[in-house]
Amino acid sequence: MSNVLIIGAGGVGQVVTHKCSQRRDIFSKITLASRNKAKCDLISSQLGNSIETAQVDADNIPELVRLIKQVQPKMVINVALPYQDLHIMDACLETGVDYLDTANYEPRETARFEYSWQWAYHERFMQAGLMALLGSGFDPGVTNVYTALAAKKYLDTVEQLDIIDANAGSHGQPFATNFNPEINIREITATCRHWENGNFVESAALSTKRCFFFPEGIGQMNIYRLYHEELESIVKHIPGIKKAQFWMTFSDNYLKHLEVLQNVGMTRIDEVEFNGQKIVPVQFLKRLLPDPGTLGPLSKGKTCIGIIARGVKNGTRKQVYIYNICDHEACYREVLSQAISYTTGVPAVVGAIMMLTQKWHVPGVWNIEQFDPEPFLEILGPMGLPTVVIDGGDWPEL
Repeated sequence: MSNVLIIGAGGVGQVVTHKCSQRRDIFSKITLASRNKAKCDLISSQLGNSIETAQVDADNIPELVRLIKQVQPKMVINVALPYQDLHIMDACLETGVDYLDTANYEPRETARFEYSWQWAYHERFMQAGLMALLGSGFDPGVTNVYTALAAKKYLDTVEQLDIIDANAGSHGQPFATNFNPEINIREITATCRHWENGNFVESAALSTKRCFFFPEGIGQMNIYRLYHEELESIVKHIPGIKKAQFWMTFSDNYLKHLEVLQNVGMTRIDEVEFNGQKIVPVQFLKRLLPDPGTLGPLSKGKTCIGIIARGVKNGTRKQVYIYNICDHEACYREVLSQAISYTTGVPAVVGAIMMLTQKWHVPGVWNIEQFDPEPFLEILGPMGLPTVVIDGGDWPEL
């Protein structure tokens, strides 16, 4: 049984807190901290005030250190903003505590996310006897685990990888994002990169479109190629991949709103002067858009996130489709959240369980695909995200 500190009280933080509370055999004491303590207190009230709450500025390393020393957790689960990853890692090193996150670091001033900054911490964590697990969400996270499973069990060599993320649900709002609007818009509008023949190839954001027929009644949807952080770590840690791409669904309505917002400058991440003060347009837009945490009771439909891995098995070319289906309304009934937060939050808790039970615990900084995927998936399914494997089949080339 272990004491855990969760930093971040958004939609994902709510799911993480609820799911940790379901496993008191592992998480004996839970503290939820955020810049906005009132949000932590609201989540605590949903759980009968059975958890502790605290206020912390995750940009302030001394403040983080003081809180960690006060709480004395076995590990920190970071579901705050990706800008804050390095601050929280620094605080974990100073206090001798393990670390886990769901998204890699990116600097505020540039829409550029990559693992190099966090990988640079490997020696320090290793020498301190501490572990940092990066990207234990769904994508990144479970998609990495699915790729490792394909490489371990279904293919001798993974040569082509397509990660495909569909939100086939609806929340009825004219325009809203399913997670932090600032992070979401920065990610979607960034230059696309995909892996091909040993290099990353750039293209304009959302410029490559395909149609894909999703299983289990979802049907055909348009998918668009994006750059997503798991591509960087997967092609490094699973050798032999010749081509790797990430795809996501967007409605025509979403893309039209995004185009207009871009055209009028509302997605800019640099400061502009307005009425004598500096503002960042995308941060102002974030304040105007619906809070993703309010979309839970409005969201209906399903998500389908998975991978298609193609390669060779016993000298014969084959492919495998590994995916999960998650229902928005079922998530809300369980944890008062929609499926986007649920699919990120549950794997974070599973990753924490893997570390706390020593099934995955090696000092250093690691990506999730570097560990045995099967023990993780054995916990993930009963925790609410079962895995479907279609071994073989004839899925179209993307």
